[in-house]
Order: sequence, then C-alpha cells, then structure tokens
Amino acid sequence: MEKFSQFRDRGSGISPFMPITTPASALSSIVHVFIFLFRLPFFVSYVLLYFLVLHHLPLPVFVRKLLLWGVMGIPGIWWVDLQLDGVKRGRLSQQPPSRVPHPRSVIAANFTSPIDALYLAAIFDPVFTVSYPGTRKVRRIGLLQAVCMALSNPPRTTPPPPPPPTTGLTDLRALLERYPDRVIAVFPECGTTNGKGILPLSPSLLAVPSDVAIFPVSMRYTPPDITTPVPGAWFAFLWKLLSRPTHCIRVRIAERMHNTSLATNGVSHHDTKVVGEGAEGGSEATPEEQRVLDRVAEALARLGRNKRVGLTMKDKAAFVEAWNKRRR
Repeated sequence: MEKFSQFRDRGSGISPFMPITTPASALSSIVHVFIFLFRLPFFVSYVLLYFLVLHHLPLPVFVRKLLLWGVMGIPGIWWVDLQLDGVKRGRLSQQPPSRVPHPRSVIAANFTSPIDALYLAAIFDPVFTVSYPGTRKVRRIGLLQAVCMALSNPPRTTPPPPPPPTTGLTDLRALLERYPDRVIAVFPECGTTNGKGILPLSPSLLAVPSDVAIFPVSMRYTPPDITTPVPGAWFAFLWKLLSRPTHCIRVRIAERMHNTSLATNGVSHHDTKVVGEGAEGGSEATPEEQRVLDRVAEALARLGRNKRVGLTMKDKAAFVEAWNKRRR
C-alpha cells in the first residue's frame, strides 16, 4: 500500500510489518469456514486445558513436549522441514549433540508468529526471554507470555528511550548460570515481522559468555500468512491458523557461533556492568561487538532466504499507529 510506503526498507524495498494475505476462491473459503468451525472448539478447549492445568503439573519434560505437539497438531501443523546448515539431508541423525542447541547454549531465533515459541518449547524446552532495543538486559518469561508476546505492542523506543519493566530484569550470563541444564531462547529482533526481513538485533546477545554457543534458528511457514506483524490481531491469526487444512514449518539451524567480542580473559569492558542482575547493561556496542550481532543477523537472513532491513521497533510503533488509524 502506498500509504505505508514510508515503512519500506530503503535499500531492499521490503515491508516487514505488513500482514501477509493468501488469496482464496469462493469455494475454498466455504471449505475453510467448515474447517475453522470444526477445529475451533477442540483447539480452544485443549489450549485452555494445557495452560490452565497441565502446564502447572510436575510432568516429565517429554510428556510436556508431547502435549505441546498436540497444541500444534490440532491446527494441522503436521510437517516440519528441519535442516542443519551445512549438513546434507539424511545425515541429521549422524550429527553430534553439540551441533544443535543443547543445555547451556543460546537460541537466537527470528520472531514472526506465536507458533515460534510453541515449536521451540516442543523441541528444546528452553527458558524464554524478552529482549529490548538499546539494552543488554532481558526479562525471563514463561511459554504463555512468549506466545502472547507475538501479538503484543512493540517496545516503545521514542527518544529518550524509556526503560523496560524493572521487574525481573537480568542478562543472559546470569540466566545461563542459573539454568545450566536448559537452553536459553532469545528473540533478538524484539518484535515480530512478517518473515520477509531481519530487523536490527538487540545488544542482549552481547552478554553471552565467549564459551557459550549461540545458534541462529530460522523458522518460516507455509502458507506464510500465519505470521503476526500487527499486534492484537488474534482473530485473524486464529482464522488463518485453524481454517487451513495443513501448515508446514521450515526450520533451519546455523552452525554455532560465539561472542568473540570478549577479551582473551573472558571479560569484556562491559561485563562489570552486566553480570549483576540489578545493574544496567551497556547499550553502546563496540565495533567488534557489532560484528558479532551482524554475524548472527546475517545467518538468520541467509537461513530464512531474506534480507536484513534497517527498520527498527520505533518504525514498527509508528506503523502500528498508522495501521490502526487506517482501520478506524
């Protein structure tokens, strides 16, 4: 839409905040209505049962993962195309455990849909975090919060940037020390896109120690219209999710990376600020630190077969405001 042309990336012409629509004929629309009405009561009942009851029970991890696959199975997410970067098809089982995200490692995932968090939880059972623009601090959240975050308003970044919520702020180094037997999941873009571009990354990844592996993970969907770049569009998301017969997730995991910006002794000049949970993390990245973020962003863009864009959460907030005005 020409009205939103200012929210296109100048270099690539990509509009990462525009919702994706899939054309449908009149006949297929009727079929989609029946599928939606059939699935909706089962899906809502199962989701409420899981998050209100089963999620709070001391169930084994593998049981919890099976239940999450049930959440994704009802909407028809039957097929996951998983591939490791640089590994030929059919050889995934031959790879060592260190080749995929494992305990005391970090997942840096792109963020496009509530399904992102469900899939990561069903496979890796990670500790989810919220990253914020301009700070190395993160906030630990649960699975339900990670799902809802995909349809939440973007963090405010108008100058001067207001601080994120103070409750529960920490950094990735502290979380890795607190949960040495868990994977830490980070959405460094800080907000959702439609999957067509990778936004500038939060500096939260710079708090990862140099000996901890960072795995860029790209998730794309077919059809791509279940992405949720516009906050609050719950009904539109449920309609697209439940009315389609099937959905496919294309998952690509890059080779592990490390925070090479740290000094040889394992402590950077910012570490004295970020190791404590109550301290404020430094927001300015050195050239070497920026190269670390660039490598992660380039990996996400390459795996997702898209491009990096220069638009930020400030641009998304302006887009959401313009989008809501148009709807009114």
